[in-house]
Amino acid sequence: MNLETFLSNDPGEGNATRGLISGLIGGLAGTAVKSTIERFLDVRKVDQKSAQMKIIDDLSVKITGTPVKTDNEGIAEQLVNIPLGVSVGAAYGYGKRDQVDTNLMDGVLLGATTWASTHETTLPLVGLEKSPEDIPIRTQISELFSHVLFGVTTEIVRSYVNERLLEREQSKSMRHEEEEEYDDRGYEYHEY
Repeated sequence: MNLETFLSNDPGEGNATRGLISGLIGGLAGTAVKSTIERFLDVRKVDQKSAQMKIIDDLSVKITGTPVKTDNEGIAEQLVNIPLGVSVGAAYGYGKRDQVDTNLMDGVLLGATTWASTHETTLPLVGLEKSPEDIPIRTQISELFSHVLFGVTTEIVRSYVNERLLEREQSKSMRHEEEEEYDDRGYEYHEY
């Protein structure tokens, strides 16, 4: 294999990479929508710290000896939300790497299962949230709704990005085939 052939083979192409990238971007967009909508929904009492802030405060106390200042809580909370949302999105995108079409029901399921696996099970088990029986149904519905919006947004963006990346790959592949066709006939191929 010569250097030109090596450089023309972009290792960033393929279903797996495309799935991860599109899911990552979808998860980032989904996280932004979820974080925004939660400002307007009844997801916790005004004086109640989120599970994310409890984690960040504990870490801050261990590192600096003081909790995060109230003025910085909004930004600090996103230090947990963004990596988690991006990770969930990337895993989801990888799972759907062969599916270009948008399926909103898959997004609903992603959001609902993310909510169930965090707010209904994991967070209460590790003591970061109250037991679901102790949380008002209105709050639970608001959390579920924001997570469903996360999932649907992730799916819409994942599908869009996946389709654009696939088009790019196909276009690049067609150009490469044209180059080989010209080379086979003895013509020189120039891209203008």
